[in-house]
Amino acid sequence: VQLVESGGGLVQAGGSLRLSCAASGSIFSINIMGWYRQAPGKERELVAAITNYHSTNYDDSVKGRFTISRDNAKNMVYLQMNSLKPEDTAVYYCNLDHRTSYGARPYVYWGQGTQVTVSS
Repeated sequence: VQLVESGGGLVQAGGSLRLSCAASGSIFSINIMGWYRQAPGKERELVAAITNYHSTNYDDSVKGRFTISRDNAKNMVYLQMNSLKPEDTAVYYCNLDHRTSYGARPYVYWGQGTQVTVSS
């Protein structure tokens, strides 16, 4: 399995960016795709996640500003980021957690990351 992110860049505060992640390889139908971010000197944190049934979960800091979505047919996951703030600056990583059945061990994969920089 490979994950490739795109869409990062430099944007002014209040602006928008859309991140995309393309997953390739053999992916089990039971899966969660998500976006994590890591700012300098900080731990990697979950931003948003979406299950194969399109159930979503967001960190409180991005609720109402970010939207995660996916296209199961294309094995794509997206993160629409609006009203960006300087504190959103980080490397954003795509994540895939998939398993053969509920309760089975997960297989976890990461993309290479894409930089998002929000200037004030």
